[in-house]
Amino acid sequence: MKCFYFTKDEEEGGTLSSRESKVSWVRSLSVASSSVDTRKSRSDLDSESRDFTETFEFYEFLTQRRGNDLRVFSFSELKMATKGFSRGLMIGEGGFGCVYRGFVGAPCSDLKMEVAVKRLNRHGFQGHKEWINEVNFLGVVKHPNLVKLIGYCAEDDERGMQRLLVYELMRNKSLEDHLLARAAAPLSWTLRLKIAQDAARGLAYLHEEMDFQLIFRDFKPSNILLDEDFIAKLSDFGLARQGPAAGLTHVSTSVVGTVGYAAPEYVQTGRLTAKSDVWSFGVVLFELITGRRVLERNLPRAEQKLLEWVRPYVSDTKKFHFILDPRLEGHDCIKSAQRLASLANKCLAKNARSRPRMSEVVDMLENIIIDAEAVPETLKEAENVNEEVNTKEEGREEVELGKPESNNQKWGFDFKEMVSFRNKSIGKLDWRNWTAGLVKTS
Repeated sequence: MKCFYFTKDEEEGGTLSSRESKVSWVRSLSVASSSVDTRKSRSDLDSESRDFTETFEFYEFLTQRRGNDLRVFSFSELKMATKGFSRGLMIGEGGFGCVYRGFVGAPCSDLKMEVAVKRLNRHGFQGHKEWINEVNFLGVVKHPNLVKLIGYCAEDDERGMQRLLVYELMRNKSLEDHLLARAAAPLSWTLRLKIAQDAARGLAYLHEEMDFQLIFRDFKPSNILLDEDFIAKLSDFGLARQGPAAGLTHVSTSVVGTVGYAAPEYVQTGRLTAKSDVWSFGVVLFELITGRRVLERNLPRAEQKLLEWVRPYVSDTKKFHFILDPRLEGHDCIKSAQRLASLANKCLAKNARSRPRMSEVVDMLENIIIDAEAVPETLKEAENVNEEVNTKEEGREEVELGKPESNNQKWGFDFKEMVSFRNKSIGKLDWRNWTAGLVKTS
């Protein structure tokens, strides 16, 4: 299967039928907003028609760029690689299907390499469109912070459509598994900052560094995967969308994305821009700070919505520690976390134009990380200074004790010694057992 065309990326302008909207909700865990105003202006309709034509040409461009980089697997090959899609090898389950660990032959070698095989549900056209998006986009984009797509499988038989994707295996699973699933070993603060920076670099590449702009549209912890070195990579491009064409400010489209992460202006109007991803990034930053989900139904009503709960604490330095992830206790990260919260607030600006670009976010995170890494060194230097002072004091005491008594020594009260006598008798000082101690006068 060489080309993957479909005439319409999705129904434009929020005019999905109720049945299609329901399918979108169930299969992608996405929100189809019923509040989108379907009465478009003439300019909006012209924008949509132009976008459709350019989208068709855009997929031709992607097909040419993709070339022969992706491997084409047979269904039987992938079935054997996953031992018949054994549940014992299942490492994840999402709205579009299950992900399995497997082994496939390495190219130009007799060795086997470990991969992740994503098998989409056989029924439902919505999942097929997401699969096409994955092949088209991940077959072209290449960046250290984007998960690598190795190949795909597309076969149709009497059992239905078989649509599979083969990715590099990310051994440390997702950010959600470590941050929100209460893992035994919590992520350190420095590692959280670096994961945020990796994810920001991935988004910056999609928004600003390619021949075309790509809006991720479903940025959340479960779509941030971690390799064996905890390098973060964005995954699941099923909802990704080409950005607005030259001269246009937005793409008018139906509202999809995970509840709690979609930007409010996108949910209300269906107008999509790269700043929608920036909003989602701000939400994830607060999840990194608090260790909480954006929506948590098990908490008291006032704490269920993360952004509403943190609002009164962010600007109050005396109360900020109340929202810090308790698993970070012992880490000297309050000031760094406050700076990260300030960056999150910039990403969550009500006016989308006021939000920073992702390249600017990367630079701001770099400064936060540099300062955070400098703190342990400063503490270490302070400890060394204290050790030197203590050593000098101990040496001085030894010299003083080694000298014979002189008139310069005076008798006095050693109050620490006095307080230790509170443990005796009934908690009061026992003056009968107290003796005077030497106090240095020099």
